[in-house]
Amino acid sequence: MAGIDYGERIPNNVSLERQPTAPARARGVAAEVHRLVAEHGPDRLPAEGRLPAHRRERRRAGLGAVRLRQDAGIPLGSVPRRGRGRADDRLRRPPRRPQLAGRAREYRGVLRRLIVTQGDTEPASVEQQRHLGATCPSLYDLRNLFQINVEEGRHLWAMVYLLDAYFGRDGREESEALLQRRSGDRDKPRILGAFNEKTPDWLSYLMFTYFTDRDGKYQLASLAESGFDPLSRTCRFMLTEEAHHLFVGETGIRRVVQRTCELMREGKTDDVRRLGGIDLETLQRYINFHYSVSLDLFGSEISTNAANFYTMGLKGRFEESKKRDDHRLKDATYAVSELAGDRITTREAPALPSLNERLRDDYIADCQRGVDRWNQIIQKHGIGFELRLPNRGFHRAIGLFAEVKVSPDGLVLSEAAWDSNKHAWLPTEADQAYVESLMQPVTEGGRFASWIAPPARGVNGRPIDFEYVRLT
Repeated sequence: MAGIDYGERIPNNVSLERQPTAPARARGVAAEVHRLVAEHGPDRLPAEGRLPAHRRERRRAGLGAVRLRQDAGIPLGSVPRRGRGRADDRLRRPPRRPQLAGRAREYRGVLRRLIVTQGDTEPASVEQQRHLGATCPSLYDLRNLFQINVEEGRHLWAMVYLLDAYFGRDGREESEALLQRRSGDRDKPRILGAFNEKTPDWLSYLMFTYFTDRDGKYQLASLAESGFDPLSRTCRFMLTEEAHHLFVGETGIRRVVQRTCELMREGKTDDVRRLGGIDLETLQRYINFHYSVSLDLFGSEISTNAANFYTMGLKGRFEESKKRDDHRLKDATYAVSELAGDRITTREAPALPSLNERLRDDYIADCQRGVDRWNQIIQKHGIGFELRLPNRGFHRAIGLFAEVKVSPDGLVLSEAAWDSNKHAWLPTEADQAYVESLMQPVTEGGRFASWIAPPARGVNGRPIDFEYVRLT
């Protein structure tokens, strides 16, 4: 481990190479992350050509060969074997440099919770996606899954390191709890609801990377404005990798839409299920579910916590430097949603406690741009169908709309009206069973499953039929 360049091999912007205790501390934290990814990351590859764990490799620009099971998450080289010291002991080793000092000490509890919540999401997606390797629609898609898993593991490491290095005993206890929670676990679930949902198929995975990872983009961008410099620099680095996750989601759904339209044209039918495709109505229901669950991640429309985070300087706004105001927001207002009987209206509210809603609005506008691009494909094929984002009040569990039922068009409904229509708006058991029936692995280079089109181009200039993952 002594030969590792901590400024390059762990590029998380916290200047590890200038910290004298970093090598020992990094090994301890990384060992725990390695263990989590090994035990709860991708559990198997397609049966054809399955290799022993120590021989399974995948390539990524800048990282060289990375062993999926042992090294996925943190490219640190070898991890201490059993009998060479407990990783738990290293995690508990107190930092030798000063912890938070001065005024920042007053905010340490709030700041610690922000880091814990962000860090908790990183391994959750790895855990949610662990069964997808066995049903990959192509080697190209399998390669992208591995890269996302590696990056999520590194993002987890970065958050655990901040807790361990700057927050003393409380931080170490929080980092250990973060490493012990599991997505969907009954006793120790992940903190945020969307990260306890199952991801049983690749369509759900593509929706997750488009909608839920996009929430991560906006949360990381807000934390990148933090006055706590190590967190700010770390999040700025994480954003560079988050862009790849969003690319996988947007282009992946685009490829599904493309293939569906091709089948409809070739088969001269709207019933693409009999042709092995995913119909547009089912795609709409999956959009409705994943989008609405992701909207909840932004919290309540009016939030004292959001205002406090901002005034403390612990969290900013998305693209703060581009906002045309005084950045203090003391007298500013912002339009937020309001229920007026059975109608959804808006009202002007103080801007500071409305920061969650402003961030959600930025997110919604971003999501719509991708939906517009998918609809362009449908229009080019001459098909009279339009994918839509449902109303922000649809299928919500947090905030203003948690206690009411709202249709995708924004109508406030009775319980009876909701119950009689929800199966037309959300994925049904039959939808899920059909989509899962399509999840048959395709592991021949250049071939793709029947329900998804090839990408427009390969990775890093390579051809589409490149051997992105070695299975034999």
